[in-house]
Amino acid sequence: MYKRVRLKDTVEVPPEHLADVTDERVKALLQDKLEGRMDEDVGSVVSVIGVHDVGEGAVLHNRPGVYYEAEFDALTFDPDMQEVVDGTVVEAVEFGAFVGIGPVDGLLHVSQITDEYLTFDGANQQLASSDSDKSLGVDDAVRVRVVTKSIDERNPRDSKIGLTAKQPGLGKHEWLESDRRRRAESDATVEDD
Repeated sequence: MYKRVRLKDTVEVPPEHLADVTDERVKALLQDKLEGRMDEDVGSVVSVIGVHDVGEGAVLHNRPGVYYEAEFDALTFDPDMQEVVDGTVVEAVEFGAFVGIGPVDGLLHVSQITDEYLTFDGANQQLASSDSDKSLGVDDAVRVRVVTKSIDERNPRDSKIGLTAKQPGLGKHEWLESDRRRRAESDATVEDD
């Protein structure tokens, strides 16, 4: 999920900073350029950690800055397919819940939350079951599995991560704890017999 990777990229140093081309200046420019950007190969760049090498500058016709190729370490977030992750519901809508997993949100479609039929309660911003007391709303902690991933490098906000919670060991943390307690009580009852 989170990885430290070594990358190379080109950064433009504007004319007003040409007298101060240090690793720290290049790092700051790389941070402005890359942090929050999605890349299909490395995922989302969370942070530029440190610069290792800054090459010689190149001047391009009709461009005021100087371009430097830099090698640097970055912390990235790239959820793997079928990876189990913990997250927090950031928004509940009629068709499901958006779950914050790291620096990105994934969609937990209503059909992938539970086998029970859930309806959207707009007043309370939650999805609720009429068959039981189960509900899922904003700020609820959940454990989910990544089942689909489509990264859009040009428009990172259009990237899509699909999630499921319909397998054993997945779902709202409160539901998982309730299931664990119920199993422990059942095991204790069997041992007493």
